[in-house]
Amino acid sequence: MSKTLPPLSQRLFSLDVFRGLTMFLLIAEAAGFHGSFNELVSDNKLLEPIARQLEHHPWNGLRFWDLIQPYFMFIVGVAMPFSLRKRLATQTKAAVNRHIIKRCLLLFAFGVLLHCVYSKALVWELWNVLVQLAFTIAIAYAIMSLSHRTQIIICVGILLLTEVLYRLYNPQDPFVKGSNFGSFVDLLVMGKLSGGGWVFINFLPTAVHTIMGVLCGQLLLSGKSNREKLKPILLWGAILLVLGYGMDVAGITPIVKRIATTSFTLASGGWTLLTLALCYWWMDIKGHNNKWLLIFSVVGTNSIFIYLFSETVGSQWFRGFGLIFSEGILAPLGVNHSIIMVINSLLVLFMFWYITYFLDKKKVYFKI
Repeated sequence: MSKTLPPLSQRLFSLDVFRGLTMFLLIAEAAGFHGSFNELVSDNKLLEPIARQLEHHPWNGLRFWDLIQPYFMFIVGVAMPFSLRKRLATQTKAAVNRHIIKRCLLLFAFGVLLHCVYSKALVWELWNVLVQLAFTIAIAYAIMSLSHRTQIIICVGILLLTEVLYRLYNPQDPFVKGSNFGSFVDLLVMGKLSGGGWVFINFLPTAVHTIMGVLCGQLLLSGKSNREKLKPILLWGAILLVLGYGMDVAGITPIVKRIATTSFTLASGGWTLLTLALCYWWMDIKGHNNKWLLIFSVVGTNSIFIYLFSETVGSQWFRGFGLIFSEGILAPLGVNHSIIMVINSLLVLFMFWYITYFLDKKKVYFKI
């Protein structure tokens, strides 16, 4: 059994596809697909439950779309050991520290600016995933040089702290919407509450997702055999699923994505681990790296750029631009408006995807 570390240039195809697929789903939402598809199948008993999975659960429960942010934060964590190893081969530790600080500050700024774009006004709102990511990267990077056991203990401590803070603030009903510890922090920091019950302090429990990613990245980067790498990811994925759903079913702590309860963090963390394990087993171990998977992997090569682009200029300009053709051609043919909107969202999604494809072909990568 070889203990040789992989070469610096080695990439995990499974990680590229996992990241790309996650980003593909995010830009599909920005293209308007989720909303238009939901409207189209709202009366269809077969497809409506599927469309509902592309929306966040209103409170206590877990839908597929609730996993996208954990996927995003987890994948960033998995990539961190690979990126750090490459940087330390040519840069000093101090230079890498400066890079991480700069990256976190830029992510924070971009997240704040996105809320200004959404509101079409200058606002101070900290609910965006990029703001959350700025904090989770900082926390994960600060402890990633520690042993795996210590990192796991810190994760447990973070979740316990979150649980205690919510229960101390409102002992009678700690996880009620709008009157929980997260809402209290939002009023202190921003002087306002989000309409959907989202809270800024989510970065604390969801930092566990990024730390989990770091641990997996360190494991996959090691010289262990494929079996030794895959087994703990599968085992921990199953354990976290049982713990997360068990806490919800037992009535201990409800699964609520909007305030990232402990049970949600554990359950969603379990799904992220199992998803990574499946991708790694299928693509990197079994070698099923089919060319059609590149459709997704190219989206991840400029992940932050395409996310910012699709959420700003893309959604504001491209949707209207696409309607010139989709509505202009299909409406005179008598095509239903809901169908036209779905087709238009797919057209816009293709334009978003092609931008990432073009940039990847030209070897142009925007990094922060």
